[in-house]
Amino acid sequence: MIIKKFNAMSVAKVSGLLYALLGLLLGAFFALISLVGSGTAAMAAKSGKPLMGLLFGVGAVVALPLFYGGLGFVMGYLFAVLYNWVAQMAGGLQIEVEDNPATDSI
Repeated sequence: MIIKKFNAMSVAKVSGLLYALLGLLLGAFFALISLVGSGTAAMAAKSGKPLMGLLFGVGAVVALPLFYGGLGFVMGYLFAVLYNWVAQMAGGLQIEVEDNPATDSI
């Protein structure tokens, strides 16, 4: 079996969703770090000003999935277009697949 062409829009959608999920995980991690850091700073400073750092954490949960998802969408689209162009010259990507009779009946 030879893969000669990818649908650029489908690659872009899948890539965008995967990168948005990665952005959500990273955003949650940054929010947790921000929560711990600003809580510690607020206790040490005896004021509420360091709690403004929480806005960064909450912003990361919103901004990172949007940023990563958008960038993943664009890069996935560009990758598919580039692959399609190179595959025309090189003949595609050859893969070997095997039928599994156990799953054919499902």
